[in-house]
This record gives sequence, C-alpha cells and structure tokens, in this order.
Amino acid sequence: MWGGSDMSPPAAGCCHVTGFKVENWKQNLRAIYQCFVWSGSAETRKRKAKSCICHMCGAHLNRLHSCLYCVFFGCFTKKHIHEHAKTKRHNLAIDLLYGGIYCFMCQDYIYDKDMEQIAKEEQRKAWKLQAFTPTVVSHYQCTMTGIGEKYSTWEPTKRELELLRHNPKRRKITTNCTIGLRGLINLGNTCFMNCIVQALTHTPLLRDFFLSDRHKCEMQSPSSCLVCEMSTLFQEFYSGHRSPHIPYRLLHLVWTHARHLAGYEQQDAHEFLIAALDVLHRHCKGDDNGKKANNPNHCNCIIDQIFTGGLQSDVTCQVCHGVSTTIDPFWDISLDLPGSSTPFWPLSPGSDGSVVNGESHVSGTTTLTDCLRRFTRPEHLGSSAKIKCSGCHSYQESTKQLTMKKLPIVACFHLKRFEHSAKLRRKITTYVSFPLELDMTPFMASRYSLFAVVNHQGTLESGHYTSFIRQHKDQWFKCDDAIITKASIKDVLDSEGYLLFYHKQFLEYE
Repeated sequence: MWGGSDMSPPAAGCCHVTGFKVENWKQNLRAIYQCFVWSGSAETRKRKAKSCICHMCGAHLNRLHSCLYCVFFGCFTKKHIHEHAKTKRHNLAIDLLYGGIYCFMCQDYIYDKDMEQIAKEEQRKAWKLQAFTPTVVSHYQCTMTGIGEKYSTWEPTKRELELLRHNPKRRKITTNCTIGLRGLINLGNTCFMNCIVQALTHTPLLRDFFLSDRHKCEMQSPSSCLVCEMSTLFQEFYSGHRSPHIPYRLLHLVWTHARHLAGYEQQDAHEFLIAALDVLHRHCKGDDNGKKANNPNHCNCIIDQIFTGGLQSDVTCQVCHGVSTTIDPFWDISLDLPGSSTPFWPLSPGSDGSVVNGESHVSGTTTLTDCLRRFTRPEHLGSSAKIKCSGCHSYQESTKQLTMKKLPIVACFHLKRFEHSAKLRRKITTYVSFPLELDMTPFMASRYSLFAVVNHQGTLESGHYTSFIRQHKDQWFKCDDAIITKASIKDVLDSEGYLLFYHKQFLEYE
C-alpha cells in the first residue's frame, strides 16, 4: 500500500536553441549531419576524415564537437570547444560521433524535437547509402563509418498499432502519479532484500536498461537467470499495480546463486547488495554488445557500466620512497565511523555550524565528507605490517594511501555501523550528516545527487531495514516492506544512514 504523490511537470526544453533557429537553420543543420556526423557516402567519409580535426590542437579524437554557429571543430575532452563557446558566445555544438546537441549554457546535452527529427532523417539516409539496416549493422561498422549506434529509435509495428487502436486508454503522468512505487511483502526476515530492491529499481540507468528490454539471456535455463527475474521485477514495479509485490522468485534465485544468504535468518543489507550485483554481473555476460570496457572490472555489462569504479592504492617505502601502485575495481566504498575502535580523523573545516558541500555542520557532527577524507588520508602501516620493497629488496615500513582513480555513475557509500572483533560485537549509532547534492571535487571532479538511503533500526542481534527512495526530483518516499509512505527531505537527511546511493548529475561518454 502507498500514499499519494505530488509530481512536478517535466522541465521545459532548452531555451537557448531559439537563437540558433533563424533563417535556413534546418538546411545548415542537415548539412552538418550529412557531411560531418553520419557520413553515409564514401565521399563524405573522406571529407570527415580530412576535415574533422580540432582547430586548436589538431587532434582527431577527444570527442570532437562542431560549433553550430560557425565553422569550428574543437575537442570536448580538452575543453577547446568550451573555450570557443565562451569566447564567441556560441552556445550550441554538435557531437560529431553520436550527433547529440550540447548547450554550454545548460552545461548538458539537450533535446529539441525539431533537431531530433532532422538527426533521425539524416541517419536513415546514411543507413540507406551504406546499404545497411539498423537491425543488422554491427556496432563496429556503425562507429567506424560514422552512422551512429545500431540501436534505432523504437517505432510500433503494425501489430502494436492495431493493439493501440483497440486499447485507447492511455497512462498519463498526473500530479498524483505513483507509477514505479510498489511495496514488497516480507517473506520472513527479508527486509534486507526488500530495501535493496527498492534502491535498485529506482536507479535511473538501471531502470532505463530493463524497461527498454536490453537484456539478452544466454543461460540455458532463463528461469535460473537473476537478470531475467530483475527484468520481470521492473515490469511489475512500473505496471501501475498498487498491491504489494511478493518477490518469492527473486528470493529463491538469491538463495540458489548466493548460498551464504540462504535461510530465514536476518542478513546484512550491504552483504546482500554486493552478492546481488555479483550475480547480476555474472548473468549479464551477453549484454555487453562487444564494446571495449572502460572500467577497472574490464566488463561492459550494465552492472559494471553503472556501479564499477576504480580504487588506487599507493604504497610508499619509508626508506627509498619508491611507490607501488595498484588499481582495484569497487562497487561500493566502506567508511569508518567515529565511535569505532579505529582511530578517527578530526572533523573537517566547517564544524562550527556552517554548511560545507551541502552538508549541515552542527558543532561536533561528523559529515560524509569527513568520512571520505579519512578514507583517503595517508596511513602509516607500522613495523607489524612491513612490505617487501622492490627497490630496497627487503621488508620495510611504508605508508598507504587510497585515492579514487575512477568514480562510477552510481556511488554507494557503506557506513560501517556493525563492528565485529574478537573482543567486541556492537552497532555504532554515530549520526553522520550527508547531503542531497554531493560535490566530489576534493577527491575527483564530479557532482552527485542522492536518490536512495537504506537505514537499519535496532541492534546488532535484531533489527529492521527500511529505505528512502527518490521518485521524482524532490519527491521522497519511505519503503517499509509492503508499506510505502510519503517522506520529507528532512526525514531523509535526519535518518541514521547505512547505505547511501548517489547518482552522477552529468554523464559523459567516450
């Protein structure tokens, strides 16, 4: 069961395109698509190869963009197109590989119905010139010939059009729309699973992947595939049904593929998250489209595209100062808390009641940024943990420092509230302030938005998991198994926090 929802209308399109839409703008845009983006004929491909270089550094790659107001090519990676836009006040540019329109005022790729229609028409012309069809052309051929991805825009078949004509009822997004919100029945101490499922089903890119039917199952028995079950689960969540869903098939598959979680005992939500991502990753092998992976896990499945980051470990010898570096993949970052047996770093500047990085710094309050600073500070390993230095050829004391080499699209922070040691077993209830908008600039240049929080109430021996999920821009709901109620932003930020899910605000593709 669930409560009502207030949903803001979708934001208006980019207002800066009006300055471009002057006389002959359509012909000019078509010419750019024909000559420098899709390049359907051999002649245009040769022209693109010769002409499309950055006018500032001469590079062919680095995500070239063309100014829509004048003849200028600049690379996006080195910000040369940005410099041109700022100097000339030319606010729009087009990506010469994928055809997306970028607005430098909005600082994002934008959608405009008229421009999108021209892009589609010119792409279809390019496909015809190549004697390819969108359904058979390979990703390699598309990329190398400059006619875009193999995934064409969905258009209904004759059969689907017939069904739509006989079923005229349409689902409309209204101010009280709750589509995507659905409770989950507790099957016996399964709240740890339910709260993670709520977080995953409200992960934007994961939702888009499953609702666009992108999974291609390669398992002999699809009934044993966790990804197929997740696909069904997304359909259930976004079907519009209001009654709580019973996730018995999901639980059975988790027990089958992650034996250590089998049984009706209370489990750790964090442990379930990692196990679920691992099984999903293993069952997603057929979905990578043959593309080269750009993450430390060297896998291009949807799980690694969204959740995998790279953690760099630098170990420095205290004698010769030689540095040994390793980079390991991660799906989450586990952070120590004050009150644990591990010494904690002093609070960061701003603990006098000010606001730093969107976090409220009440005097004496620990913030998420404090925890991240402690995580990345140099640590002296001491005489009891000497390493063999390749430079000294002997065991020496060293310092170790962790840095975030690559941040994932979804950053999950695990606050280590459960302490297990030979002498101590307890829950750490220290309050940690975390922001709605997280600026990771002190660690890497990215901004993140909070979209889910998992909380644990109770003790180490017994307790209950709930979650907060963001449904729309500022609409938050509390998910307590089968019960879903509306929540305020204050409810979210005042909660204790066990797992924090943040999503990148701006996505860049290579």
